[in-house]
Amino acid sequence: QVQLVESGGDSVQAGGSLRLSCSVSFSSRVCMGWFRQPPGEDREGVASIDAAGNANYADSVKGRFAISRDNAKNTLYLDMNSLKREDTAVYYCAADFSLGTANCGGPYPPPPHVWSYWGQGTMVTVSE
Repeated sequence: QVQLVESGGDSVQAGGSLRLSCSVSFSSRVCMGWFRQPPGEDREGVASIDAAGNANYADSVKGRFAISRDNAKNTLYLDMNSLKREDTAVYYCAADFSLGTANCGGPYPPPPHVWSYWGQGTMVTVSE
C-alpha cells in the first residue's frame, strides 16, 4: 500500500525556519514533490526532485526552500528558511512512479493533476 505521511508543520514567526518531513512506504528514488494550498486558494507546486536528484522550485521559494531526501530512510524533506506570511498553507508531499526526468526534472514542479499519490498534509502558519 502506498502511503505518504507528512510531519513538521508548526506556527512560526516571519523570518523563521522549519523542516518538513514526508515518510513513505516505498523506495523514495522516484519523482517526489512538495505542494501547498493556502487558505481559500488552489494547490500549487513548491518543489520537486526526480529520481536522479535534480530539483526545481517555484519562483516564490527559490533561494529560501530546499528539497532533499534520504533514500535510506525513504523520507523526503523540505527545509524552509526566511519564512514569510504568504508561506502560510497546508503543505503536501506527493509522489509519482511514472514521471521521468523530462517532467519531474524540468524548470518547475509538474502541476498537481499529474501526481498519483498524496499525503494528508501538514499545516504551516507564519505570523508577523
